[in-house]
Amino acid sequence: MTFETLGLHPSIIKALTDAGYTKPTAVQEQAIPAAIAGKDLLVSSQTGSGKTAAFMLPSLHKFASLPPAPAGTKTPNQEAQAARSRGDRPRFRAAQPKMLVLTPTRELALQVTTATDKYCGHMRRIKAVSILGGMPYPKQMQLLSRNPEILVATPGRLIDHMDSGKIDFSELQILVLDEADRMLDMGFIEDIEKIVAATPATRQTMLFSATLDGVVGNMAKRITNAPQIIQIAGSATKHENIAQRVHFVDDLSHKNRLLDFLLRDVTMDQAVVFTATKRDADTIADRLNIAGFAAAALHGDMHQGARNRTLDSLRRGQVRVLVATDVAARGIDVPGITHVFNYDLPKFPEDYVHRIGRTGRAGRNGVAVSLVNHAEGMHVKRIERFTKQPIPVDVVEGYEPKKTAAPARTGRKPGGWRPGDNRSGPPRAGSGNGGGRSFGAGKPGSGPRKEGSGGYKGGAARTDGARRSYGDR
Repeated sequence: MTFETLGLHPSIIKALTDAGYTKPTAVQEQAIPAAIAGKDLLVSSQTGSGKTAAFMLPSLHKFASLPPAPAGTKTPNQEAQAARSRGDRPRFRAAQPKMLVLTPTRELALQVTTATDKYCGHMRRIKAVSILGGMPYPKQMQLLSRNPEILVATPGRLIDHMDSGKIDFSELQILVLDEADRMLDMGFIEDIEKIVAATPATRQTMLFSATLDGVVGNMAKRITNAPQIIQIAGSATKHENIAQRVHFVDDLSHKNRLLDFLLRDVTMDQAVVFTATKRDADTIADRLNIAGFAAAALHGDMHQGARNRTLDSLRRGQVRVLVATDVAARGIDVPGITHVFNYDLPKFPEDYVHRIGRTGRAGRNGVAVSLVNHAEGMHVKRIERFTKQPIPVDVVEGYEPKKTAAPARTGRKPGGWRPGDNRSGPPRAGSGNGGGRSFGAGKPGSGPRKEGSGGYKGGAARTDGARRSYGDR
């Protein structure tokens, strides 16, 4: 199947050809025709499967077929300029977008906006803008004054503009919730319900999520009308092109020394190190820089400008190790990322899948390593059950754990995990001799860190702050 056979507008086909798109992905093959037909959609598909094009291309096709605006119609920006020329005080008119895309993080919103600009490169009268937390309000007011047809936003900041009367959804035709499960995990459900209530009941709604069960499924039933359900692949995809393994660690000193060694693997190009807290992201990035790595932190407390600069440096290869919270688990597509390290395991198994999906993109191979405290053995088993595959336990010579995990209460199931397993050989070490260096950890055997230090207490990993990430408003 080709994009032409999907019935897309010729201007969109031309833009896709320019971008090097050859044929639609599985989710695009099913979602695009259904969306063009005007159906509401509930889509479950793995990360990196082409979901953005699956909802944006049919929407742009619909806008390309709209009749041109009547002669003499002015945009809010043109009206303001005319008022200034008359000596009048310009009056801001609320923007009236035709399409709204909600995303959980700023990075994903910017990625969707960039992709949209690429898809509509040969279309006139189509503007897409991002409204995000961390961006100055005057800049956002300038963007809204252009009365964009497509608005991509994070829920919190969008609510701010709605409450101040800067956005009017009376003309909205299409509503998209991208990564809906993640938005609910972050505590945005009340904001989402408020936004949905402000949109016309006649809108077309498309919801994309790793899972369509539970809270997501209940919300989907309330906001959609006779939706078509599309399930390409559950989020528990096996990621067969990603070599996954677990390393057990005794304490923080052991974990830091092992991470230092693994980051010196000569096969590594760029890596993302995931932490549970923002404080740890900053601390570990500083320690890695002292140890000689080109590292940078990324988390929700950073201003958007700083986050953009960090990601640009990562894409240019100036940053080799990105230390991040789950804000980077979705919406970041950097081909040079060959390794993902879970310094702390994620709270939810589905987030593990999204984390390791930062590597092995576009058919490339990748490596995902989890540094696991012995008390987290059951957490590993939950991830294995979710992904429906065992994660081999690995040991590096010279960095063997001295402690052992408590024995399981039940017998081992075939193909399951058991502490002490070593089903794959040690990783290839780099040529550097700093493998044994501890980059700022506490003394070996010093036990768990105190609560508030951003690490473990009693062996349990902390989550990244409150349920709602205000840094991504």
